[in-house]
Amino acid sequence: MKLLIVFLALLLAACVATSPESRMGEVSKDAPPRWSATPEAKAGIDTNWVRRIGGSRGETLVNQALAANPDMRVAAERVNRAIAAAKTAGSTRNPQVNAGVDAGRRKQNFVGFPFSGSGVPSSISENFGANMSVSWEPDIWGYNRAGESGLIAVAQAEEIAFRASRASLAAQVMRAWLALAEANEQIALAVETDELLKSTFDIVRDRYTNALADEGGSASQVRLAQSEIATNEALISLRKGEREQAIRQLEVLMGRYPKGAIQSAETLPKLPPMPPAGLPSELLLRRPDILEAERRFASSGSLVKQAKLTFYPSLKITASGGTTTDELRKIFNSDFGVWSLVGGLTQPIWAGGAIRSEYAKLTSDDRANLAKLQSTVLKAFGEVEQSLVAERFLAERELAITRAVKTAREAADAAASEYSGGTGDALTLITAQSNRISLQSQKVSLRRLRLDNRITLHLALGGDYRPAK
Repeated sequence: MKLLIVFLALLLAACVATSPESRMGEVSKDAPPRWSATPEAKAGIDTNWVRRIGGSRGETLVNQALAANPDMRVAAERVNRAIAAAKTAGSTRNPQVNAGVDAGRRKQNFVGFPFSGSGVPSSISENFGANMSVSWEPDIWGYNRAGESGLIAVAQAEEIAFRASRASLAAQVMRAWLALAEANEQIALAVETDELLKSTFDIVRDRYTNALADEGGSASQVRLAQSEIATNEALISLRKGEREQAIRQLEVLMGRYPKGAIQSAETLPKLPPMPPAGLPSELLLRRPDILEAERRFASSGSLVKQAKLTFYPSLKITASGGTTTDELRKIFNSDFGVWSLVGGLTQPIWAGGAIRSEYAKLTSDDRANLAKLQSTVLKAFGEVEQSLVAERFLAERELAITRAVKTAREAADAAASEYSGGTGDALTLITAQSNRISLQSQKVSLRRLRLDNRITLHLALGGDYRPAK
């Protein structure tokens, strides 16, 4: 008996399901030795990128969004559901125990029996019982373990997807905040431009009023100066509209009603240093969408293994015991005990092709998940390379725009000086001012593009976000 107990204990211990092994080896061989867009290969990843880009204000907005955004709660509940599903599957491997009590009272008539007197003879009987049953299907081949391992992998995939959702929300909040900051700078630039254009208009109008045609005064120039003012006023309205849209987008991401209540006068932050790119092979170990795809691939592999084991025989053991008596006070008396022990071995022979077709379906799912993993890895490599390349060319563009702004400012100052001195014309002055304004606006937009691309690069490199404690 002791040997049987020890055997059953060892059998139960062997039935513990674990997470399926990594199948990343199916795609790791495709990783290049280094990034083609940069020779740098410093290890590590920046998890503090939100503060580096947005400072304490940006971090505060992100943390508030993570706490209040409804989509985060949905993602968290998906993780809880997947964990519960794995636990439910694991419970089927353990013995199932049920207990109960029953009571009955029965009257029986004996129609047709000889009798004396009046009426039909009858008898009344009572029956009471207590019972306990145990059923167990030992997981000899690992069928249930394989299914539970598949669900454990799904739970791990959902947990990784939750982390990816947090990083994605942080990126969305930061982009909305950068859009708001850019709108503030563009509005300030447009307001400054409005003052400049009105000052230019006053000079051109005075010359026209004084009929100084020889010194550059004409009706067409007055109309052109007025047109520039009106165009800039329309631009101010456009920029204000963009700011209001950015505010409302930010409020939605933060789980608030979009009523435009956020007040912000912040400008675009300075560009932080480049994050470490590491090696392409390291991306397979940290990027959430790759890790999630691998866990789903691992899950489908476990289900294929489970489908193979369907062809194996299964053993089921059922035992029950209890009492049965005609008196309620004797219901727990062992002298009235009854018991049964049943064991059965079942081997699938023919199921109309259902088992083989299910195996074929799961094998197809496994191949599809491998293709999804390969596609995810390829897409991840592409996003990193594109972000690294974009960073290089955006930096070159910003340097060129900076030189252009400097030259345009000098040209505008020279045109204003010449016009004031009577040697220049209004068209040259207005054109120079318009060119300077346009280039300054482009420079602001380009700074935001570089910051946006830096966020994209952080996500592409698998940059997680963990709120500061």
